[in-house]
Amino acid sequence: MHSSPWGIDGARTPPSSTTQQAVEGIKRFIRDNSLSPGDTMPTEAELCAELGFSRSSVREAMRTLATLDIVEVRHGTGTFVSNASLTSLVQGLIFRATLDADENLETLRYVVETRQAMDLEIGREIARKLDTPTYEQLQALVTAMGEKQANAENFADEDRRFHHILLSNIDNLIIRELYDALWQVHMNVIPLRQIQAPRDLIKTVQAHQDIINALRDNNLDAYKAAVYLHYEPILESL
Repeated sequence: MHSSPWGIDGARTPPSSTTQQAVEGIKRFIRDNSLSPGDTMPTEAELCAELGFSRSSVREAMRTLATLDIVEVRHGTGTFVSNASLTSLVQGLIFRATLDADENLETLRYVVETRQAMDLEIGREIARKLDTPTYEQLQALVTAMGEKQANAENFADEDRRFHHILLSNIDNLIIRELYDALWQVHMNVIPLRQIQAPRDLIKTVQAHQDIINALRDNNLDAYKAAVYLHYEPILESL
């Protein structure tokens, strides 16, 4: 058994199957050749010759990498390096949430609590970068949310756009992608688990208004209070 530089046994255990070895070999090929998203991958035959694996192992490895969104297979065109999105994480968490017992929404609650923690953490950076045009965009979305709430209409699209605009002010790309991934998990699990919408959606709309007002005023305490207000009815519904 191998030891990692941090003394963790097994951290460098080699892949156990030939297919997994081919997966790691192809990932190493992408790194070593500095391939970027959109770049064309070699053919199966070329990868076999380059890496020394059988065609069946390379084919199975490419299927695995496509599932992980590391490569994209375009039939009739070829295989390309993908952007390694969080699609597999989203699908895995959705499935995990559906495996919880009937009355147990623990996985989804953890997802929502993680979103809340991220919102609380990013307030300072957003407040520093928020400009008037962005504030006006956010205000228009909050107004639309209020109108839809008054008409008993779903405003999930406005909510997603609201948070997307907020997060566009964050430099950390992983935070932006992870936040949106968790939002997708939340929205997809709701109908699958037949979860009732929060009762007090007026509070949700008001929380969005309070969030942008606090950011505009650079009032981080008010911002955090608004974030807690935003998530309160959601967590109560879980």
